[in-house]
Amino acid sequence: MESIDEHLVRRLTEWSAGQPPPEETSPDVDIDPGLLVDYLDAQIQSRHLDLALRWLQTRQEGFYTIGSSGHESNAAVALALRPTDPALLHYRSGAFYAARAGQVAGSTPIADVLHSAAASRQDPISGGRHKVFGHRDLNIIPQTSTIASHLPRAMGLAFALDRGVTDTGYPADAVVVCSFGDASANHSTAAGALNAVGYSAHQGIPVPLLFVCEDNGIGISTRSPRGWVRRMLSALPGIHYAYADGTDPAGLLATAAEVAHQVRTRRQPAVLHLSTVRFMGHAGSDAELAYRTRAEILADHARDPILATAALLARRRILSPAETLTRYEHSRKQVMDQARLIPGRVGRLDDPAAVTAPLTARRVGRVGAAARRTGAGRERAFGGRLPESRGPLTLAQSINAALHDALLTWPQAQVFGEDVARKGGVYGVTRGLRKAFGANRVFDTLLDEQTVLGVALGGALAGTLPIPEIQYLAYLHNAEDQLRGEAASLRFFSDGRYSNGMVVRIAGLAYQKGFGGHFHNDNSVAVLRDIPGLAFAVASHPATAPALLRQCLALAEQEGRVCVFLEPIALYHRRDLHTDGDGGWLADYPQPADWAATENPLGQVRTVCEGTDLAMVTFGNGVPMSLRVAGTLARERQVGTRVIDLQWLAPLPAASLRAALAGIPRVLVVDESRASGGVSEAVVAALVDGGFTGRVSRVNSVDSYIPLGPAADQVLLGEDDVLAAARSLLG
Repeated sequence: MESIDEHLVRRLTEWSAGQPPPEETSPDVDIDPGLLVDYLDAQIQSRHLDLALRWLQTRQEGFYTIGSSGHESNAAVALALRPTDPALLHYRSGAFYAARAGQVAGSTPIADVLHSAAASRQDPISGGRHKVFGHRDLNIIPQTSTIASHLPRAMGLAFALDRGVTDTGYPADAVVVCSFGDASANHSTAAGALNAVGYSAHQGIPVPLLFVCEDNGIGISTRSPRGWVRRMLSALPGIHYAYADGTDPAGLLATAAEVAHQVRTRRQPAVLHLSTVRFMGHAGSDAELAYRTRAEILADHARDPILATAALLARRRILSPAETLTRYEHSRKQVMDQARLIPGRVGRLDDPAAVTAPLTARRVGRVGAAARRTGAGRERAFGGRLPESRGPLTLAQSINAALHDALLTWPQAQVFGEDVARKGGVYGVTRGLRKAFGANRVFDTLLDEQTVLGVALGGALAGTLPIPEIQYLAYLHNAEDQLRGEAASLRFFSDGRYSNGMVVRIAGLAYQKGFGGHFHNDNSVAVLRDIPGLAFAVASHPATAPALLRQCLALAEQEGRVCVFLEPIALYHRRDLHTDGDGGWLADYPQPADWAATENPLGQVRTVCEGTDLAMVTFGNGVPMSLRVAGTLARERQVGTRVIDLQWLAPLPAASLRAALAGIPRVLVVDESRASGGVSEAVVAALVDGGFTGRVSRVNSVDSYIPLGPAADQVLLGEDDVLAAARSLLG
């Protein structure tokens, strides 16, 4: 069967020999000749890079063959925009990349793509970690998404551009462009992001975002129903719809320019529905004949966007078919000459995980310095009643005070989520923040966790310090890929060139009385513990929670770290520890001058009480539980129990924990999460791996969803369970 390359060369040869090229589709549309030539060159370069990547794969020097062939019309979108417009691209965006690189002097798009596919250290964006279209100088933010998971980030970035909270680093009239495929348009993530954009535009909120749906009519092997994508996209409320045919170069270039100008000047979103075709299957391993007929594949060759551009250039007497063929062959040689050099000059990656380094104590001084930058206006923000003068506070009150101080310390910080602004949060933790700092910095979002995190992902790229709230831990699972696949992966897949530091506050864990069931009492944190690079802290006591939150914020600001700050709901309003009225779970709030002195070293465990006979290693609700059991053991057996609050569940502070257990003969890991996939598994492994020679045991909640009401006590770890496990360990 004739390949697409053979077909293109044959058709150009026939035209050169006198056979007339097809008539123009849009003869009345005036396009600058130089722009048309640039468009052709970007398309040709992209096509030959696809062919070169497959050639490299045959030599086992290339590792990625999802190509852009047939989608080369997306170069028109790049030419309609500016190199300063941030771009989050579909994985078939080779021609867009080539066209944008052509707008920036000194760019090397051929070498960029070849090194990326060869997993070379010389890849200018990922450093060899993945084949992605990205370049800091071209304002192309790398995306590894294949299922539209980058759309919430694009929405968040566009949302942040015009809010005036901080210097975004982009021009005042910048436009965000985000491309995706027709099959991905059906994904729930895409539906949520498109809805959020329309939701914002409906309220008159500026969202300068150009969506580009590249519609080739097929997702791997599954056809998109005829007319479905147009019907879906054209009906989006609040989003302007435009259609363009990739085989009509003049019409496409004009439409793309018009839509881009509209988004730029009106600051309102639009979607460009771009009809394309897909050549050479989904990827190199795709046997396209298994689901498409030979006739269907060959019929698509007539829709080659490069041939459409060549025909237009010939009809307008800008380039003859022979001249286009010469450019095509010259580009082939240029690309292949560089491809042949790849095996000899690729530098393999020395440390693939270098950008996911653990937390270390050397950062403590910088955290303290950042936290003291409160400046003037503190009394005004607190309504004339500073938290350090209010007496002992609950956990909820101390976090609320810390959030007030955080918004003073970091003027680029924003707090947002469901019900956090006017209501002040379900548990009152964000009460008063909107009144003190205004709607630009504290605002409610629509009810969609993917959107909440998308606002954070995009806002961080625009220079804000996002503090999004996920209302309950169980709700995170609706959007966990926004943390795993987007937030935490950005530093890794950009080799540290991009980051999106944020602190995601989550109310969670169990033990709420008289309320909830599973969706309000989720005790599973496994999904947060195995995300590379994510820093995960759990508050337990009002004396330490503010400093822990500030450490997360400093990590986010200074290192671009994605941090999760988990707040145990059952401890929010607890006042007592052992007996009613003892005030054991209250604490004074330190004034800013004392913050540095009250901080535990970053990434370290906290010893809550001393003892030499037994140690209980725990976190969250387990801290007061363990302290009460320690009191019981002291009374009945005169046992001295050391209670250690892990504070950080990822990266697990293993070295600090082992040091805190020095001289202890027995360790009980008190873990309120589940036995399978719980925290205790990692703690026990860390002790064994570190050569701990004492006895180690663990006690957990049951592997179960949490039922409603008193039945929850049957599956949740209780103090009786902890006491029984401690007695057994003591013998």
